[in-house]
Amino acid sequence: MVKSREWSRKTREEVITLHRKDNGYKKIAKMLNIPRDTIGSIIRKFKAKGTVETLPGRGRKKMLTSTAVRYLKRRVEKSPRVTAEELRKDLSDVGTEVSAQTIRRTLRNEGLHARTPRRTALLSPKNKKSRLQYAKSHVDKPQKFWDSVLWTDETKLELFGPMDQRYVRRRKNKACEEKNTLPTVKHGGGSIMLWGCFASAGTGKLQRVQGPTK
Repeated sequence: MVKSREWSRKTREEVITLHRKDNGYKKIAKMLNIPRDTIGSIIRKFKAKGTVETLPGRGRKKMLTSTAVRYLKRRVEKSPRVTAEELRKDLSDVGTEVSAQTIRRTLRNEGLHARTPRRTALLSPKNKKSRLQYAKSHVDKPQKFWDSVLWTDETKLELFGPMDQRYVRRRKNKACEEKNTLPTVKHGGGSIMLWGCFASAGTGKLQRVQGPTK
């Protein structure tokens, strides 16, 4: 169904003014270049309500209450990997029937967009603590120091890893929060070992490591 045009308050007031001067619907429609049926609708509303203002309650009703929206936000903030279909079932269990698409649109409007999670190394609490201590102890080092540092690492690239894709819903600039990342581990079959490095001047060439490594 096509939404009808909403005429300005000034135009509606002109209709009423002309009507009070005993002009008929057809004449007013011709003078203002407005469909005759619309003229009749404006005048009938004025007679019934005493106003040409747009009254509350017009437009499509929201399908989700503010309580339901707050629930969705809390659920996603706590579990970013929850799917729209899972959220739909949660609402259905308490008597709220909406589509998964409505839930996706609502979350986008609340600033919670579906994003591919950033892959990060799976770190133990001990490793996290040592890395944080390193960062704090080196945060004030001059540029000259960092110009002499070469960062290196090895990684195993899985050739036949899991192919499923799961998104996380997060706010802007929250990609690196732990709950929004995808921890990875270096094991499995069908893989090759790679070595790489980078420094302040740029990245080095990626090298494939042949044979056993220490």
